[in-house]
Amino acid sequence: MDPILPRTIPLPGLRMQVLEAGPADGPLVILLHGFPELSESWREVMPMLAAAGYRAVAPDLRGYGGTERPENGYDLDTLANDVVQLARYLQPGRPVHLVGHDWGGLIAYHVAATHPEVVDRLAVINAPHPAVFAREIWKPSQLLSSWYIFFFQLPYLPERLLSARKGALVSRLLRRAMVDPERVPPGKLAEYEANFSTFEAARAAINYYRQGFRRTMSRRGLHELRSYPRIRAPFLLIWGEQDAALRKTLTKGLGRYFELRPVVHYLPEEGHFVPLEAPEKVAALLIEHFSEQRREESWGLLEAYEEGPQHTPGP
Repeated sequence: MDPILPRTIPLPGLRMQVLEAGPADGPLVILLHGFPELSESWREVMPMLAAAGYRAVAPDLRGYGGTERPENGYDLDTLANDVVQLARYLQPGRPVHLVGHDWGGLIAYHVAATHPEVVDRLAVINAPHPAVFAREIWKPSQLLSSWYIFFFQLPYLPERLLSARKGALVSRLLRRAMVDPERVPPGKLAEYEANFSTFEAARAAINYYRQGFRRTMSRRGLHELRSYPRIRAPFLLIWGEQDAALRKTLTKGLGRYFELRPVVHYLPEEGHFVPLEAPEKVAALLIEHFSEQRREESWGLLEAYEEGPQHTPGP
């Protein structure tokens, strides 16, 4: 089995820590973690990608883990640019397969929409398209489920709460969101707690929510969402149906945002943290998505809107 090795990469203005596995000449897959996680979230997925011939690279995103924690740069444009620079550093001149979960998914959408030349195939796990989320968040059911976004807008209190007792709350929040916490062995989440053990580290992660909320609520942000570029990369959405924070309605009406028919694969027995709960399923779906024959047909906006995404049942 290919070893998973840590590596530090000097990007413009940011030193980024990554985990890497698989053949150096294999097709590159970049895996973006969510909140409140780390590159460690992909540790069980990466060997399966490597065994299939892919070069899997999972970074700690800006402000997380071993990556630098600057005071600013937590807006979506800068976070996406970090990933673009990473892709160009690792595989210059060639597009990569891009995968994101939760906040990593939002970043992946933005990279694919604003830098289409960088992304070959796009896969997202339990993260709504930014325009769909902006559309759905004000509906009462989703608004109630998204209460934590508004809590994170408070000053000081959220980071003090998350960093208290060396980040002990973080692992409890992760396990509470899982359908079967026993799937993740004891001690697996210790690194997540350590990452949130300081006020500054917790603030960096929470700043993703603060910057995202301010952008979405601004006049400029609302205009950008209404004219969000259509994504041309073949797209797979993997969705754990037991997600308590993100409702299944966020997987509907995707067609207008993609040039090719999006595929949605539901996992009825998984919750929000699918890469931790079901790494084998995630790896199998990703390998299938990356290797299937490219669907070259481009479909019109009206057809995409009326037909909606293609759905596949869970295994």
